[in-house]
Amino acid sequence: MDASLSQKITALEKKVEDVQMQLESFKQGFPFLKLVGPATPARGIQVWSEIQVKDYKSYFEKRASELELVKFVPASGAASRMFKDLFSFLDSEGDQLDGFTQKFIAQLHQFAFYQDLDALLQQQGESIASLLEKKEYKKLVASLLTDSGLGYGNLPKGLLRFHAYADGNRCPAEEHLIEGTQYGVGKNSEVQIHFTVSPEHEAGFEAEINRHLPRLRQQTGLEFKVAFSQQKKSTDTIAVNASNEPFLEEDGSLLFRPAGHGALLENLNEISADLIFIKNIDNVVPDRLKPITQTYKMALAGWLLEVQARIFQALKALDLEISSSSVQFAMQVYSNDLGGIVPESIQEGSLNDQAAFFKTKLNRPIRVCGMVKNTGEPGGGPFWIQEKDGTQSLQILESAQIDTSNPESLGHLQASTHFNPVDLVCATRDYQGNAFDLLQFRDLNTGFITEKSKNGKVLKALELPGLWNGAMADWNTLFVEVPLLTFNPVKTSNDLLRDEHQA
Repeated sequence: MDASLSQKITALEKKVEDVQMQLESFKQGFPFLKLVGPATPARGIQVWSEIQVKDYKSYFEKRASELELVKFVPASGAASRMFKDLFSFLDSEGDQLDGFTQKFIAQLHQFAFYQDLDALLQQQGESIASLLEKKEYKKLVASLLTDSGLGYGNLPKGLLRFHAYADGNRCPAEEHLIEGTQYGVGKNSEVQIHFTVSPEHEAGFEAEINRHLPRLRQQTGLEFKVAFSQQKKSTDTIAVNASNEPFLEEDGSLLFRPAGHGALLENLNEISADLIFIKNIDNVVPDRLKPITQTYKMALAGWLLEVQARIFQALKALDLEISSSSVQFAMQVYSNDLGGIVPESIQEGSLNDQAAFFKTKLNRPIRVCGMVKNTGEPGGGPFWIQEKDGTQSLQILESAQIDTSNPESLGHLQASTHFNPVDLVCATRDYQGNAFDLLQFRDLNTGFITEKSKNGKVLKALELPGLWNGAMADWNTLFVEVPLLTFNPVKTSNDLLRDEHQA
């Protein structure tokens, strides 16, 4: 790297060695992971009976009041992609309705933002009814999306009205507060919720949250601690041109871009808690459907606590004495609770070698991930992969990490039965009560490269290992099948017309 480039990087308070590694990733690409097979109910995904769900839920309820619980909600996602089809309609010639927009207009009265939109139009001397009568559909859509109207096209999803109720309509930020009272009540009757937001919308989130907290405190008798953080600029990655050289802006400056949700590992690493629930901002439902989410969140947490207790017992036993019994117990926990396979070299090694192996494998952050049956949704899924040390591990993989030109890997992908809905419960403290440094448990060889354009030039962007993909690659992972009803994301505006989002 030449001196002038190093100076530019240093001037931006970036580490030269980090940028060098990123540039090398563009040139070399990221290796595909070696698949052993999909995680399925036959191996790797637990499918619980009603009794098991009840027992794990009950165990969590007994422990919750002694634990510090945090609900972590990635909430910086912009709603612009949610309204992509409506923006395309605005950009099209004429007022001819496409199928998507036709459905949107025909069922406009079913959206929770209907009243807000109508009130705004009436202030401007119009109404939804008058615009429909005049067939001024573009004006109607523009009133929803643009800043001269409600500005929904430039807001984050968390601040849009999703659900209609008799006593007022709610946005996802409020729904997450209410969900927090159902399974996130920890010691001192506290509900702690942490939203990661974009800088320009933090004030909007604070105002929305503060509108509801006094009422919720009065209704529940609980104490709320709501915190916000932003994706750190230090995690932005360098962009390159088609030749994998640093992309230069018109003024000659380097271009750095946000590095995807994997950058939020830094935010997660700063949270101190016994258990952390992770769920995306747009995966919320009206009150009538919340009980099943509550039940399964508590059951996932209960199972994690049970497995964690056995892991801690095994690690403490190894600290006290390295003996055949303590090593055997650690092997049982590793094999039975985590599904681990012990390499022959370890099985044939000394007690000290075996103890060192199990200490390394067991003393890690733990996550329990809910998985739903695959219904054709795009996104990641649960797989077994081969590790370099001869062991196998459970991972959540995106299709880009799988070599589909390899018939065997393609076969594993096609045999996959489940999908990742981003429904995690995490434990990030070790058996001595110390917080893990989560940055030590990433696989930096699992990023993503995407091609974009800027000012008519090809631009290649680098995403860090995804938060629930490579950023948690060296965690101990457990998968559980959860009901499809717990997964109701809003990817397009018309998703809000589904029965699951109608109160």
